[in-house]
Amino acid sequence: LEPAEIRDQMHQYIDRFADPELLFSPDAHQQSLGRMPMAAVVRMAAGPLENSWRMQSESIEKFGGDMAELRAAIDRIGADSSVHVVARVAGELERVLEILSTTKTAATGRLHLSVGCVHHAYRLRDEKVCVVGCDQMFSRGELRRGKARRQSKAIDSFLSLRDGDLIVHLAHGIGRFRGLRMLDREGQLTEHLELEFHGGTRIYVPAARIDLVQKYVGGTKTRPVLAKIGGQNWIKQRKAAEQAVSDLAAEMLELQAARASRPGIACRDDTAWQHEFEHSFPYRETPDQLNAIVAIKNDMESGRPMDRLLCGDVGFGKTEVAMRAAFKAVENGFQVAMLVPTTILAEQHYRTFRERMVEFPVRIAKLSRFCTREEERENLAGLASGAVDIVIGTHRLVSQDVKFCNLGLAIIDEEQRFGVAHKERLKALRSAIDVLTMSATPIPRTLHMSLVGVRDIANLETPPEARMAVETKVTRFNNELIRTAVLRELNRGGQIYFVHNRVNDIHLLQARLQSLVPEASICVGHGQMDEGELEAVMTDFINGRYDILLATTIIESGLDIPNANTMFIDEADRYGLSDLHQLRGRVGRYKHQAYCYLLLDPQRQITPNAAKRLQAIETFSEMGAGFAISMRDLEIRGTGNLLGTEQSGHIAAVGYELYCQLLESAVRRLRQLPARLSTDIDIDLPVEAFLPDEFITDGRQKIDLYRRLTRVENFDQIVEIRQEIRDRFGPLPPPAERLLALCEIRLEAAMWQVERIFLEDKYLGFGFRNRERFAQLANRRPGVIRIVDDRKAYVTLKSLTMAPSQMLALVKSLLQLKA
Repeated sequence: LEPAEIRDQMHQYIDRFADPELLFSPDAHQQSLGRMPMAAVVRMAAGPLENSWRMQSESIEKFGGDMAELRAAIDRIGADSSVHVVARVAGELERVLEILSTTKTAATGRLHLSVGCVHHAYRLRDEKVCVVGCDQMFSRGELRRGKARRQSKAIDSFLSLRDGDLIVHLAHGIGRFRGLRMLDREGQLTEHLELEFHGGTRIYVPAARIDLVQKYVGGTKTRPVLAKIGGQNWIKQRKAAEQAVSDLAAEMLELQAARASRPGIACRDDTAWQHEFEHSFPYRETPDQLNAIVAIKNDMESGRPMDRLLCGDVGFGKTEVAMRAAFKAVENGFQVAMLVPTTILAEQHYRTFRERMVEFPVRIAKLSRFCTREEERENLAGLASGAVDIVIGTHRLVSQDVKFCNLGLAIIDEEQRFGVAHKERLKALRSAIDVLTMSATPIPRTLHMSLVGVRDIANLETPPEARMAVETKVTRFNNELIRTAVLRELNRGGQIYFVHNRVNDIHLLQARLQSLVPEASICVGHGQMDEGELEAVMTDFINGRYDILLATTIIESGLDIPNANTMFIDEADRYGLSDLHQLRGRVGRYKHQAYCYLLLDPQRQITPNAAKRLQAIETFSEMGAGFAISMRDLEIRGTGNLLGTEQSGHIAAVGYELYCQLLESAVRRLRQLPARLSTDIDIDLPVEAFLPDEFITDGRQKIDLYRRLTRVENFDQIVEIRQEIRDRFGPLPPPAERLLALCEIRLEAAMWQVERIFLEDKYLGFGFRNRERFAQLANRRPGVIRIVDDRKAYVTLKSLTMAPSQMLALVKSLLQLKA
């Protein structure tokens, strides 16, 4: 086609989709694409489907590079398909036309342009249709911002509610969440959480009081009974849990105090070599990495044994943080032992440590089954004499015959993967030396100890620069999909992992894959191979001699090959949630878009728990999801014997989150720390304050924001949340602004120990807990605030027809510290 003809066609598309409603019209899509399945997709926005279609869809990788590469990519995906490029605004299509008018796809009439919004490019294989958004075509993404520091614990952000989830109401007990509802209260619209209890009884909690509601995560796999409203059982269960956690907190603090009282290792301040080593890091550290490094160094210099958990998602830089701690220990004359769960990971860390410390006189050894007997004897002798500074090994490191000359730091990677006997040996080490534990998906006990403040924790939540989330898809084993995904990776010069966790038929699968993709070279690796043979296979794959590594889960921990960015996990329903997360973490460790396909046997039904695990791993595909996956795993499997049988019973009775809150309160009380500032204030004023549906359409996002707003502890946090909402969703509508104003009022009121703000006839009323404290506020407003008894005070209103914004401004001015 001539450019002018393409331009005419472009304007036809613009005219057709000028009305946004037509973007969701089945007729418009059927006419434009000539394909019925697209109509099936968009019709879902309008209502239930009368018919259904099964579509085979797949992702298209992000584009990049110069314009010549972009044109080549469009021609590549348009070789046998029509390509539909979608821009957010009509003006952008003019630029697209200039760039793509010379492509073969345009010349053959397979290029189509339209206005709309497409977040991820995809291909409908059977229909031979490719849909590409301009944002992805030009590799545009949302501006990355540093993750705002939240005062709430990590547990707060991912226990979001879905319709049908079990919840805990702090006053009534266990119920079921039934969604968000807008209710009219005396002419004022207010958003509420609808909760169902025993016998179908329903209560409505204002969204501004969402702090009264928690998601239920129990201690057993059995489903709890819904509580009776007004019953006494919940009060008894909560009191029993409070007594139990008081005893547990005393025991935990006693153990911690005994450990802290022992003399530990006090390292010196950083040396010139330490600075030189850190400056040789070829990448920019994330803010979280820098904070973790400072915290760990302070621990090492403190003179008491360090016991810190370094929690960060796969690829977020835990190893670099650990290497800096190891270098500091060696600089102070101590040996370092790094304990890892697999031989492959030991080999990986051994190479990484040697490459980073090659310029310094640090002797690094390894102890694993990759070592010959002669190497093992030499390394054991070096540890005993002090000739070896750093040793990296598997469980072999905790054997009785391993003796250290001057061990000062133990680094444990994924502690939950070691057996009971090994953990007992590690527990003995903890009594006198510094211990740094690293984990991407901490086990509930480890997470629990850290969240309640008994064990130190450092979180890595910020992804490295240019890192993208791994695109995760659950699908049945499909020959054509596998071939297409493999060729896509090979065409960009990458490599592929194929995980199959059965050795007995792994070579049959190798033959099947070879017939599917004869262009690819395939190597096989598993734990039953001889050490030398397995090492050779891994080395060849790392060096790019093979395209596909067909392996068991020996690749699960730590293998770092930036060139491998597509993974298939065969029979994914047989894996645990943390296993799937660890495996997926082997791809996406570089700047390229990575893909993970979770394959299911077409002939076998999966269990309900397996379906939950697969749904969770697909849902929590964003970067930094390790904490969320840990808690989802806890929710699916139950807590088990988390802190002993008795404690697990109390967790089942009141829920994990309330249990943690009770334990944290008990710890603070025993430490004689002041109670947290309570912003549990009942504000009953005639103002509409909520997040409108048309402003934030996703209910889970709304719930998360409501939850965060009830937990703010200072005004800076409100400023941060307001800025975040504005950046994500646009200018705040009046009800949202009033919601933030109520948060500010709660903070002001909490400082004066106010517990209720209400209207009564022509008066504005204040209920308070401490008359002496509130009198200080009344004295700042002589003649305005009148205290009538030990619990109440009133302000006479000049007008009963105030606008909502005026009412909030008046209350705020009365409570502010400055008169």
